[in-house]
Amino acid sequence: MSIDLAGRVAIVTGAGGGLGRAHALLLARRGAKVVVNDLGGASDGSGGSISAAQKVVADIEAMGGEAMASGASVTDHLEVEAMVADAVGRWGRVDILVNNAGILRDRTFSKMELADFRAVVDVHLMGAVNCTKAVWELMRAQKYGRIVMTTSSSGLYGNFGQSNYGAAKMALVGLMQTLGLEGEKYNVRVNCLAPTAATRMMEGVLPQPMLDALAPERVSPAVLALVSEDAPNRKIICAGGGSFEQANVTLTVGLFIEDRPDAAEQLLAGHDIVADRSGEVIPVNATVQGQVELAKGGFDLAAML
Repeated sequence: MSIDLAGRVAIVTGAGGGLGRAHALLLARRGAKVVVNDLGGASDGSGGSISAAQKVVADIEAMGGEAMASGASVTDHLEVEAMVADAVGRWGRVDILVNNAGILRDRTFSKMELADFRAVVDVHLMGAVNCTKAVWELMRAQKYGRIVMTTSSSGLYGNFGQSNYGAAKMALVGLMQTLGLEGEKYNVRVNCLAPTAATRMMEGVLPQPMLDALAPERVSPAVLALVSEDAPNRKIICAGGGSFEQANVTLTVGLFIEDRPDAAEQLLAGHDIVADRSGEVIPVNATVQGQVELAKGGFDLAAML
């Protein structure tokens, strides 16, 4: 079964190069009309030019597709709303949003200025919030929407020198989980992508053969799957080098200690039991943790709700 995006309208942020460009080109090749959004700044967010977005638009048009360029900053909700209004004015709808825009300001936490922490969170997290908010009611009203949040292994598992980046990326997982629940009955599905790709942010970090193996184009099929008609909901898909995996936030069976004065000491002593992953589950929502915990004390939370 071939994924056909004919008639769909997509917005891809940070699409002037790297991953975003690869995503935009693939969606266009599958028939989507694409808003190519890119502020055109440096990897730390400084500067800006719409020329990179315009070049991608030209590439899409050269292969017979339809696209429009946007230099809106994802951190400015008014600019984002205007971008969405332009897309609706030209094509009548927005079906797909790929929140890909991001910046890096890496430093160890002890050396990091709070301004650099805020800047990264503002672009990655609030940028995705601004863009999602701008399309949310449109998607609910038309009973169709596919949204991809770009998370990262740095958020899922940690990475030295990236406390700001990791915090923002893990926050996007929480945003995805709740929006996936809220959008489900409107056929608005929300997922996360954790890419491993050679972009300008990785130049000089990895040897060239590895960079070649991690071409952005080898990640983009995951985006295509996540914005398709048959997309899943509330998944964290990892992709890189042509390989695809799923990350999960799980809950172990744990240890019931009850109300004991030495509960903390018992927790430390029994940590291996608490951490034992046999029998772990993937909670479908936030209440599952409480259900599991209360059930050990003889309470049925599900019956009370």
